[in-house]
Amino acid sequence: MTTERKLIVLDVDSTLTQDEGIDLLARYVSDEAAKEVSDVTARAMAGELDFAESLTARVQALAGLSLGDVASATALVRLSVGAETLVRSAQAAGHLVAAVSGGFHEMIDPLAADLGLDMHRANRFEVRDGLLTGKINGPIVDAEAKSASLREWAEHHDISPSNTVAVGDGGNDVLMLSAAGLGIAYMAKEVARAAADIVIDTPDLSLVLDEIGVRRV
Repeated sequence: MTTERKLIVLDVDSTLTQDEGIDLLARYVSDEAAKEVSDVTARAMAGELDFAESLTARVQALAGLSLGDVASATALVRLSVGAETLVRSAQAAGHLVAAVSGGFHEMIDPLAADLGLDMHRANRFEVRDGLLTGKINGPIVDAEAKSASLREWAEHHDISPSNTVAVGDGGNDVLMLSAAGLGIAYMAKEVARAAADIVIDTPDLSLVLDEIGVRRV
């Protein structure tokens, strides 16, 4: 029996990784900025704040940081337990694994390359003379953009919507979780749990494999 190919789309911060990248980066500004950014991130992920507005405010706090600071913060990001097993096993079974993030390409690109993701999409910092300007370059990857990415990638690769899987933890993932054939809330806030078909409360991302019937390799 041939298993139809699936598209697995992962949120990044606090799903594919254990950390919120922008919170780590804010530490390079000051302790006060780090606390303020972290508080706003938590409220946004709980669905209490408009994501685009909250992201704009958080990025403003990063103005003046260098691309070197971004690289240093990226080096601190920890993959979630089981992330490599999930990607390796799913791809070995013929499925596609992608990531879409309200975070930033400058931090996510190295992780995507290391994992060998099939596709990924995120925001971009506006940079001038090697420094962050405090603005975002281009449209913001919000909840609608995440959902649209899932649909776009599925269509491009001729994968039925029913064979799409979305995994996320926060308010910015709700539309994507609802749009997928299978929505999985991973270590999630209540707003994401309510939108999902399945909830995983154990911090091991490879448990997604059990839910889609893929053997670990």
